[in-house]
Amino acid sequence: MSGKSAVIFCSASDDIDPSYNQAAREIVRAACLSGYDIVCGGTVRGTMRHVCDEASRCGARVRGVIPRFMKGLEHPALTECVWTDRMSQRKDGMREGTCLAIGLPGGIGTLDELAETYCLAKMGLYPGRVVAFDMNGFYEPLKAQLDLYVAKGMLDTVSRALISFPETIAELEKLL
Repeated sequence: MSGKSAVIFCSASDDIDPSYNQAAREIVRAACLSGYDIVCGGTVRGTMRHVCDEASRCGARVRGVIPRFMKGLEHPALTECVWTDRMSQRKDGMREGTCLAIGLPGGIGTLDELAETYCLAKMGLYPGRVVAFDMNGFYEPLKAQLDLYVAKGMLDTVSRALISFPETIAELEKLL
């Protein structure tokens, strides 16, 4: 992949509120219009499917990073498919070469990807911006936890500011 790339962490569930998938499509479209290629989990499951569909529709390059045990679930529109042996390798491969990480509403896997990326940014090991799309207050508990860490002296304010929580697509677009 060349140029700038954004990694999108998102749900693998097909049972979520469709408004999350619609927001994902709008965010991917905005990122593509801002010149980003897209990196994601790369499967045909859940919001990942919508991310790949929209990025492909927009003409962006789409790199999917998929563990081998998910063979057969890869999205047909991927420009590049990277296979890994472990989930930890998948996270590393998804971040590789990106300058922006966006966590959309998702499950425990999404939280894991987002939290690890934020932690790496805090340690200076991820150079990109980290964003958690707080649609309908989805990430309010995470924001509250981080604020508690600051209040208890377990996280400094500079590190707390390394993750943004836009609540609308318009707010997120300003970060692109």
